[in-house]
Amino acid sequence: MNTAVNGKLAAARAALQYLEDDIIVGVGTGSTVNLFIDELAARRERIRGAVSSSEASTARMRAAGIEVLELNRTGDLPLYVDGADETDGYRRLIKGGGAALTREKVVAAASRKFVCIVDESKVVDILGRFPLPVEVIPMARSYVARQLVRLGGRPVWRENVTTDNGNQILDVHGLRILDPPTLEAAINGIAGVVTCGLFAHRPADVVLIGGPNTVRRLE
Repeated sequence: MNTAVNGKLAAARAALQYLEDDIIVGVGTGSTVNLFIDELAARRERIRGAVSSSEASTARMRAAGIEVLELNRTGDLPLYVDGADETDGYRRLIKGGGAALTREKVVAAASRKFVCIVDESKVVDILGRFPLPVEVIPMARSYVARQLVRLGGRPVWRENVTTDNGNQILDVHGLRILDPPTLEAAINGIAGVVTCGLFAHRPADVVLIGGPNTVRRLE
């Protein structure tokens, strides 16, 4: 098992400490979360069920025998566990590499504690090395792209990708995000944007950073 996978698994296992008996847990999307789902499956009798942020995670949890519930029926959640494509030292994130950013942002907003699980390669001083995903409604893609250029980015359409919501993704390259909350608000204010992958107004409460020999915690 390589170093990155070791780190992901260590972070996924560390997130289990936040589980409480008989709760409904929000579960995100991605390779690190898949490891968390595998670990959660062995403890599925402890929880009432899970709210999923993507069709892919829903399928994986159902295959593992975890009951998947609708957020509209559960109300607010005590815990959400998800990964990230980048995190800075203030627990602000870039997410959306798996194109599930909108549902991830909704579940994060509805959760009292957001635990983010990553390996060491995802930690940066300044967000923006990873292209920032922006979910857009299809008819607005070109318009939104022009506005993103004005904000200093280089948007690239993620072709042949449709989100679970039926929308498209623009990946914005070339950003050095010195003020994540301001940029998040500016992008989300563009007509046709569903949301962007900056999690700055609602950052993680805890980031668990898995390394080869230990797990570091930001909180």
